Amino acid sequence: MAALTELRNAVRAGNISITGSRQHQDFEEYLVSKTGWDRAKETGNTGLAVSHSVDQYLAERTALLTEHLNFLNTHRDALEGVTFDHGDVHVDRLEPVVPDAAKTLSRTLYALLRIKLTDLLLEVSQWTAFDQQLVHSATGQAPSPAEKPVMMATLLALGMNIGLTKMADATPGISYRQMAHAAQWRMDDDTVRRAQATLVNFHHRLPLASTWGEGTTSSSDGMRIALRVPSLYADANPHYGFGKGATIYRFTSDQGTAFAVQVVPTNSRDALHVIDGLLHHETDLTLHEHYTDTAGYTDQIFGLTHLLGFRFAPRLRDVGDARLYTSGHPKDFPEIQALLRGPLNEKVIRENYDVVLRVAYSIRTGVVPGALIMGKLGSYARQNSVDTALREMGRIEKTIFLVEYLSQKTLRRRIHTGLNKGESMNALSRAIFFGKHGEFRERALHDQLQRASALNILINAISVWNTVYLMEALKVLKAQGTLDESLLAHIFPLGWEHINFLGDYQFDDHQVPTLDHLRPLRIEDAT
Repeated sequence: MAALTELRNAVRAGNISITGSRQHQDFEEYLVSKTGWDRAKETGNTGLAVSHSVDQYLAERTALLTEHLNFLNTHRDALEGVTFDHGDVHVDRLEPVVPDAAKTLSRTLYALLRIKLTDLLLEVSQWTAFDQQLVHSATGQAPSPAEKPVMMATLLALGMNIGLTKMADATPGISYRQMAHAAQWRMDDDTVRRAQATLVNFHHRLPLASTWGEGTTSSSDGMRIALRVPSLYADANPHYGFGKGATIYRFTSDQGTAFAVQVVPTNSRDALHVIDGLLHHETDLTLHEHYTDTAGYTDQIFGLTHLLGFRFAPRLRDVGDARLYTSGHPKDFPEIQALLRGPLNEKVIRENYDVVLRVAYSIRTGVVPGALIMGKLGSYARQNSVDTALREMGRIEKTIFLVEYLSQKTLRRRIHTGLNKGESMNALSRAIFFGKHGEFRERALHDQLQRASALNILINAISVWNTVYLMEALKVLKAQGTLDESLLAHIFPLGWEHINFLGDYQFDDHQVPTLDHLRPLRIEDAT
C-alpha cells in the first residue's frame, strides 16, 4: 500500500508518466527533444539570458541576491516612502505627478482634432497599408482597392462588437455576405496579427512616439467581458453576478499601442499568459521590462522571465506580506530577519537546472506555448521537481526585485505609469466595444479572439492617427509660442472624444489625405 501510494503521488506530480495516457503522458512530449536541446547548447544558440552551467548561474545570482539583502539590511530605515514595523512593510502611496498644465495642453491639442472613425481608418490604411496584410487564406492575395471598404466595415463590425448584420444595415453598398466572406477568409489569427504589427511598427517610427517611451517597456492587463451564451471557455465569476464571462488580456507598449492580445478564461491566473505575449508579438519593439498587477505574477514567472531575458516588475498590492529568501542564513541579516522566510533550496535547482532551461528554450522557440506548459506544471497534484526548481529560481529574482522595489521610488513610479497606460487603453477599448452591451455573444474561442484582435487594430489605428495629428497640432502651438515641450511626456495618443463612433458607416476612398497633405486642423473651433 505504501508503494502504491507513493506511485500514485508521483504520477499526480508528473514525475512518472503512463504510456498511452492523455492526462498523465510523459512531460518530455511537450519539450524540444534532448538531441535538439544539446545541439542548441553546443552552438550557443539557445536565446536564453543565463549560463548553461548551474554553478555559474548560482554563483552569479546568489552573489547579487546577497548584495541586495546586505543593502536592505544596512539602509532599512533610510528608504524613501517605506516604513518597517515588526516584520511588516508599508509603502506610501505615490503622489500624482501629472501637472494641471499638462491636462490643459492635452485638451487644447485634442480640441484641434475631429474625425469620423470611418475616415480615420481610411487615412491610416493609406499611410500604413495595414489592410494589405489581410491576405486571402486560400489564394494568398491581398485585398484589391475595391475591397478596402469591405475590409474596413468588417473590422468595425467585429471590433465595435456591432455584428455583421447591423453593420450591413448601416453601410450602404456593403452587404452582409461580403463582410462574412472577409471575416472568414481574410481575418484569421495570422493575418490580423500581421496587420496589428504593421500599425505598431509604423507608430514606433513616428518621432513623437519616442516622447512617451522607447518601445522597451510594456504592461499587460485583463478586461473582463460578460458572455451571455453557453461556452466551454467561459467561467463563472462574481464580477458577472450570476453569469459567466471571459477576459481580453491585452499587452500595451510604453508608446501607446496594443502589440498583443489573448482571450483567456476569467478565473485563469493572468501570469500564465504573460510569456506568450512578450515572445510572440511579431513587432519591432525591443521589450526589456514588463509590468503587471498582483494577479499577473507567480514565483515561477519571475524565474522564467529572467531566463528569457525580460525584467519582470509587477505592482504588488500585498507587498507588506511579501517575504524574502536568502542563500545563507537569515541571522546574517538581523535588521530584516523578520522579512526572510528561509534559505533557498539550491539542491533542487542543481538537480533540475538543465530541464528548466530546456523548458525555457522550448517556449522561446515556439515548440510549446508558455501558458500551456506553466498551466501543466501548476496543475500537478503534488509539487513537480521541475516546477519546484523553477519556483526556487523565481524566488531569487523576486527577492532581488522586491529589494529594488522598496529601495527605488523611481521604479515604483515607472511601474505605476506603465500600468496607467494599460488602464487608459482599457478605457478606450470599452468606449469602442459598445455593441451588444459590451458582451460576447459567440461560443467559440476563435470568434471571441477575432473580435478582440479587430478591437486591437482599431485601437492601434486611433493611436497612429492621433500621434500624426498631434504632431501637426504641436506645430500650431509652437508657432503661437504657447507650447511647453516639457509637458509632452504627459500627453498620450489614446484620446477619443474627438472621434465619432456613431452614425452611418460610409467609406469614400476617393479623397483620402496623404502624409504630405493632411486634413486641416480645427484652429477656429479650438480658440
